[in-house]
Amino acid sequence: MTAQTPPTPPFRDQQLPFAKRIDDLLSRLTLDERIALLHQFAPAVERLGIAAFRTGQEALHGVAWMGPATVFPQAVGLGATWNDDLVRRVGEAVSTEVRAMRARDDRVGLNVWAPTVNLLRHPLWGRGEEGYSEDPKLTSAIATAYTRGLRGDHPTYWRTAPVLKHWLAHNNETGRDVTSSSVRPRVLHEYDLRAFRETVEAGAVAGVMPAYNLVNGRPNHVSPYLREHLRTWTEEELLVCSDAGAPSNLVDSEHYFDTHEEATAAAVLAGVDSFTDHGTDSSKIVERVQGALVQGLLSEADIDAAVRRQLSVRCRLGEFDPQADPYAGAADFDTPAHRALAQEAAEQAVVLLKNDDLLPLAPDTRVAVVGLLADECKLDWYSGSLLHRSTPLEGLYERFGADRVDFAEGVDRIRLKTSSGTYLRVPAAEETADEVRGAEGALDPALLAGRTDLPPLTADATGSELALIDWGEGVLTLRAPDGRYLSVADDGYVRASADQPGGWVVQETFRLEPSETHATGHLLKHLGTGRHVSVAADGVKVADGNAEIFELEITERGEEAVARAAAAADVVLVVAGNDPHINGRETEDRTTLRLPAQQERLLRAARTANPNTAVALVSAYPYALDVTDLPAALWTAHGGQAAGTALARVLAGDVSPAGRLPQTWYAADEDLPDLLDYDVIGARQTYLYFEGTPLFPFGHGLSYAKFTYGNLNTSVNGDRLAVSFTVTNTGAVPADEVAQLYTRAVDPSVPRPRRELVAHRRVHLAPGASADLTFELPLSAFAFWDVAHGTWRLEPGGYELLAGASSEDIHLRTTIDLDGTPGTPRPVRELGLAAADFDDQTGTVIVDRTKVSGDAMTPVDGGTGELVFRNCDFGTGAGRLTVEAAGEGVLELALDGGESLLTVTLPTTEGPYDYRTTTVDTGFTAVDVHDVHLRLRGPLRLAHVGFSG
Repeated sequence: MTAQTPPTPPFRDQQLPFAKRIDDLLSRLTLDERIALLHQFAPAVERLGIAAFRTGQEALHGVAWMGPATVFPQAVGLGATWNDDLVRRVGEAVSTEVRAMRARDDRVGLNVWAPTVNLLRHPLWGRGEEGYSEDPKLTSAIATAYTRGLRGDHPTYWRTAPVLKHWLAHNNETGRDVTSSSVRPRVLHEYDLRAFRETVEAGAVAGVMPAYNLVNGRPNHVSPYLREHLRTWTEEELLVCSDAGAPSNLVDSEHYFDTHEEATAAAVLAGVDSFTDHGTDSSKIVERVQGALVQGLLSEADIDAAVRRQLSVRCRLGEFDPQADPYAGAADFDTPAHRALAQEAAEQAVVLLKNDDLLPLAPDTRVAVVGLLADECKLDWYSGSLLHRSTPLEGLYERFGADRVDFAEGVDRIRLKTSSGTYLRVPAAEETADEVRGAEGALDPALLAGRTDLPPLTADATGSELALIDWGEGVLTLRAPDGRYLSVADDGYVRASADQPGGWVVQETFRLEPSETHATGHLLKHLGTGRHVSVAADGVKVADGNAEIFELEITERGEEAVARAAAAADVVLVVAGNDPHINGRETEDRTTLRLPAQQERLLRAARTANPNTAVALVSAYPYALDVTDLPAALWTAHGGQAAGTALARVLAGDVSPAGRLPQTWYAADEDLPDLLDYDVIGARQTYLYFEGTPLFPFGHGLSYAKFTYGNLNTSVNGDRLAVSFTVTNTGAVPADEVAQLYTRAVDPSVPRPRRELVAHRRVHLAPGASADLTFELPLSAFAFWDVAHGTWRLEPGGYELLAGASSEDIHLRTTIDLDGTPGTPRPVRELGLAAADFDDQTGTVIVDRTKVSGDAMTPVDGGTGELVFRNCDFGTGAGRLTVEAAGEGVLELALDGGESLLTVTLPTTEGPYDYRTTTVDTGFTAVDVHDVHLRLRGPLRLAHVGFSG
């Protein structure tokens, strides 16, 4: 599709400020035209010279879904660089390619949905590859850098308009549209909001996308936090774009509203401006908005507020000022500079986890490269198509020479024997239609994918040898001898038609299930359809009945090939990890930190055959892998188009590794909280609170050089703290060091982080060179959210400052005393106790007080729970209790953890939002300061408890 010449600008006076021009344009748009603009695919208004507009262009680590583009490392890999400047340059390159691609295809949008700033709280989250870090400070720093690159540096016009994903507390794919994240106020302010807030305040964000989940019982698409927090952080008109299908979920899956008119109105009033629903068909959303207007649920002013924010973004993108837009002529695409940047980013993302003097490799080393990822350059759901490709094997061939590198993939080679004695057969390449061949006659995977006119698999006397790849948890892929993966098309037939597993529903994964009627037989289940493979006269297909019983004939075990290659090498590199479309991705959480069993077998086989074995984990997430008997281990996220070259250069010592872990690597599944437990404080999650021993700590990463730290100095000037220290490269090679600065409250009155990142800097140092680093921190960085008074508070006292190479590798430390605001007891006689403002809790979750705003507390599954409120001041005495609650149940009150002093059976109300106020005399008078314990039994929803004399 060819881009069209922009229409005549719709503004009558181009010299007016944007706000004035938007006022004028709004006055000339009809109500129907304004309503139509609320859908993702906003139509043109030709009479006013307004072109069609689409919100949403995926650009997480390169331009995605629009064909070939430069592919940078996954977002978590960019987080692992700890390099703000590098990530800003990546953002610049990505947004430049967006502009260049739009110049030739107007389907490419300038409102980019990136980056993802959800915190990597839990390593089993399926979408961890999309985020930057478990730490809000590092996440906001990297996200700010990326958005600045995406935005550009012109004071008026933006190269692209970044939208942050996904608001808010979104870390599970399991039931992601119906589960609620219970987020206590301290976690909300100190953790989940913080990554969004600091990025928005930096001034390069055009908007946010609410997440599918609920927070504290209320869907994010009707969250009051959009109004109460997000839009108070900036004077820019932020655009809120719904996630795909989420507006309909408010009724269809979440059942939060009875009608779509109510749901749509509530979303608009909460602050949603663009509805991504029903694909390109805007008629449903238009109909719902019109219905909401007729029912009086919305006003024209509400519509105008949303349209204004959309037009504001379009103004900033230069759409209405084509002659003034400084980015209109951007044409850089797949340039040498972009290719070099992709390689630089991939190199900087490599983390050296362990090294007992095995690395770097000498130039004459004979290397065996083995493993399921050894000759792979994997993409993920948000990748563009590769223009260039480099696997670890290719990178090592290039760096060490093909004559010094041996390869063994390690897959099991099998034949599948049918019950009739025949074997599954893949049609040979010459039997495949010419129209799926490229210019040089080779099969073109892009043309093969999803084809229903290719010959399906059959069965004959000899069959075909297949590569069986076990990705863990019983999930398999099967590959034909020519490299094509077995896949199932819409007609149900099994064909060798995929270059890689992929797609929204992966059609290339299978599972072998034991047969109930044949002792050694198996059924082959296709996971994409849930059906079993059958063999018929017209070909192999999936069906509900007639499942074939197969016997596996193994022609070679993968570990045998690995052992042979390992035994003949000086050093073995086992490349292990995940396929980003399998066992952990959007819609699918992981179930374990363990490396898949087949890959563990390959690693053991290599190590047994050759003690000089290193593992390179290429993955979208951490693993719990025992590396005790391995002399070296590395990790990198899937590194995009230059992944193999980057890894080879690090292994060879051309580049000293300086990536750092952006999240904790736990030693075992037992170290993890429940995936749906979002209370990082109470559950002691992430490096901030985790009290166990991690496999590798947050911020960890080794180097080929050695560094020393010295000259730590601090000074307070007004409301800012200056911290300086010196880093020196005492090693023999030039290298980057990532200097990290943490703080810790020495004697806090409430649970505070064990240590918390407040600043970092990546610096390059020649041997013997030093860098004097200075950081300026606002004193607010040491504050916490005081639930007793609903505000940030800097507690006076001692704070330790720790400088070093990771959260556990501290080289320098000092303690400073800061003035602040002393804590005071809760004034319960005046304010009572808001139930959600607890200090501690057990067995409860936060729910919505109303569908619009407010919180309440309820026991988990209607059982029992307890809320604790510290230092409650009853003054001269309180003997009367006022309880605001809904539902039914029993409330008990105790002081200082003792026996219950009062039991109140609350009246049953009609529904979850039918709150009643119950007043009782306690029978005793509470005076002075006590800890209040409220014990809840039954499905009651407690909003507030008041005290009076």
